[in-house]
Amino acid sequence: MEAAASGCKGFAKVKWRRRRRRSAVARPSASVRMKVTKLQKLIPGGQGLQPDRLFLRTADYIVHLNLQLNVLQALSKIYQLS
Repeated sequence: MEAAASGCKGFAKVKWRRRRRRSAVARPSASVRMKVTKLQKLIPGGQGLQPDRLFLRTADYIVHLNLQLNVLQALSKIYQLS
């Protein structure tokens, strides 16, 4: 039993910290709110949307921009051949 106790000498010196738990209704930090506000300004129709709807609108906008890019690249290839 002494061998087990001697191996744990430094154990008593360790300071244990409790992690702060965030409540289920935690408010977003200021940096998150600022980023959401910037995103609302970038996305057409994003002003005033709640974050969950804003993220859906952002995903749709990314798909829309990707489709526009594909169309422009296809047109560019067509006119390069002429």
